[in-house]
Amino acid sequence: MRIVTIVFAVLMFVSCGGQQKSKEANQPQKFRFSRVLPPAHLVGEEAVAWMADHYWDRFDFADTLIIERADSAEMMRVYAEYVATCVGPYNGEPIKKLMQKASVSRKMLDYFASMSERLFHDPNSPLRSDELYIPVLEAQLASPYYDEYEKMVPEYDLSLASQNRIFQKANDFRYTTASGRTTNLYSVKADFILIYINNPGCPMCRDIQAQLEATPLISELLASGVLKIVALYPDEDITLWKQHPLPKEWISGYDRGCQIEKNRTYDLRAIPALYLLDKDKKVLVKDSTSVPQLVQVLAQFLQ
Repeated sequence: MRIVTIVFAVLMFVSCGGQQKSKEANQPQKFRFSRVLPPAHLVGEEAVAWMADHYWDRFDFADTLIIERADSAEMMRVYAEYVATCVGPYNGEPIKKLMQKASVSRKMLDYFASMSERLFHDPNSPLRSDELYIPVLEAQLASPYYDEYEKMVPEYDLSLASQNRIFQKANDFRYTTASGRTTNLYSVKADFILIYINNPGCPMCRDIQAQLEATPLISELLASGVLKIVALYPDEDITLWKQHPLPKEWISGYDRGCQIEKNRTYDLRAIPALYLLDKDKKVLVKDSTSVPQLVQVLAQFLQ
């Protein structure tokens, strides 16, 4: 059911590129992706592992004419199904192998890199994942097809994607409270720490805040001290920030001098952003906007 939901969400996301899709809709669809099925005796994880290795067996990466003949929305759906059924959000190895196959030509590499950017890098994509995007960027940087200027963008994106990776320690940062006291993330002690990067003028931030306040598990963990929330305002206009106080149980501060943006220690392309850390400041959830995801991960680690 989860896979169906993800693929449907991706289809809705892809449909936002309506102009390109409608243009292609009038052209004959000459290419259809041919799916493979695992052997009947394989079930469960063994079937998933087999599919991860063989999903693209009938796709000819050497045939660049496929790019012209295929429907872009259909191929995005094919790619999304592959990720949802065979890869998972943190396992970059299958994507690394896929990009190796796509690297047979510049045209094919560009094609899969472009689809990967939409699926893994777009802030609005339900499959957004730095862990899956990193192998794509590494393939571009290792490719002989690009010159040093063409590699500047993937190099920059890789430097951001490599920050605060899942199960690694989050970058420390300093913040200043409304009273003028300056301290740092690593000084916060709790079994779980939720970093909530926000802007009070952002409608989605208000929605996320309302969800956090209305979630019983989060309220219980806050009351018991098991969880602490560090709400960080990363912009310069602190007048706006001071006009929108947050719940008194939360730690609220701003980034004086916008050091996070200057040093690129966190990706601020999209706000709000939620990071869940354990007591050792290791990242459990990265750059999310899903409160249900936070609850799910918290519940798993509390068992």
